[in-house]
Amino acid sequence: MQIERAAIVGKGAVGLMYGSLIAQNIGPDAVEFAMDDERFRRHAGEEVLVNGEPCQIRTIPMSEAKPVDLVILAVKAGGLDAAIESMAPLVGPNTYIASLLNGITSEERIAQRYGWERVVLGIAQGMDAVFLNGELTFTHTGEIRFGAAEGTLPGVCDAIANFYERAGIAHVVEPDIKHRMWVKLMLNVGINQICMVYGGTYGSASEPASEQNRSFIAAMRETLAVGRAEGVNMGEADLTEMAELIASLDPAGMPSMAQDRIARRRTEVEEFSGTICRLARRHGILVPQNEWLYQRIREIEESW
Repeated sequence: MQIERAAIVGKGAVGLMYGSLIAQNIGPDAVEFAMDDERFRRHAGEEVLVNGEPCQIRTIPMSEAKPVDLVILAVKAGGLDAAIESMAPLVGPNTYIASLLNGITSEERIAQRYGWERVVLGIAQGMDAVFLNGELTFTHTGEIRFGAAEGTLPGVCDAIANFYERAGIAHVVEPDIKHRMWVKLMLNVGINQICMVYGGTYGSASEPASEQNRSFIAAMRETLAVGRAEGVNMGEADLTEMAELIASLDPAGMPSMAQDRIARRRTEVEEFSGTICRLARRHGILVPQNEWLYQRIREIEESW
C-alpha cells in the first residue's frame, strides 16, 4: 500500500517540523494535525510560525477525523495514553502507526490498543528544533530511524520508508532497531536532563572538561551499563557517536527538556532517568548520576 495521507498527533517541535516537510514536498493535502476536541477548542485561533512563516497545515478535532494511511505520534510522553485513546477515529484496518516519542516504551503501549501488525519501532534524532512561544525554528531536520517489531507485518516498513522518501524526511530502516532506540535513550538521558538541570545548551554540555560535560557523559555511561544488562549490544563507540552528534549541533540550541524548563512544562524525566533507575535496581547496578538528575528535575518542577 502506498501512503497518501498522514495525520500527526502532537503539534510540538517534532510534529511541526516533520509536518512542514510533508506539506512542502508532497503537498498540504497529504498531512493534517489532529487534536482531541477539548485541546482543539483551547488552541483555536492560535497562529504557529515555522521558521518565521505561518503554518498552513490543517488542524482538525478528533470528532471530525477519518481513517488515514499513517498516524505519526509526536506527543510528549505524559500525553501518550490520552492520545492513544483519542486517535481511534484516525485508525482504520489498514492504518500504519509510527511513534516518534522519546524513551523505549511508547510502541508497546500503542500496540496494546491497536495491535503490533501495523506498528513500527522508531526514534527521531539529530534535529535542532526549538519551539517556544508559538514559534518553531530549526536548521537541522535530523533523521528518523525505524524498524519492524516482532509482530509487524511484512511491507509496512517499506511503505513508510517510501512515504518518508517522498516527503524529504531523512530516514534509515534499522535491522536492529532495539539497539538504535537504546542509543537514542542514552543520548536523551544525558543531553536532555543535563541541559534541563543546568539551564544549558548543546554548546555548554559539549565543552571539554566542564561540569556539564562530565555529567552528560556520566549519565550516558550509566545508561550504557543498564542497556547491556538488558541484553542490548551497546559499546563505547555508541557513546562517542552521540557525544560527537551533540557537538556538531548549533551551540546555542537546546533539547526539549531545556525548553520545558523555560516554558515551565512538566518534563519526560520518567522516560529517562526514571526508566534507567528502575531497570538499574532490577540488575543491581549503581546509577548515582541518574538518581541525582531525577531528584533535581523533580525539585525544579515542584518549584513552579
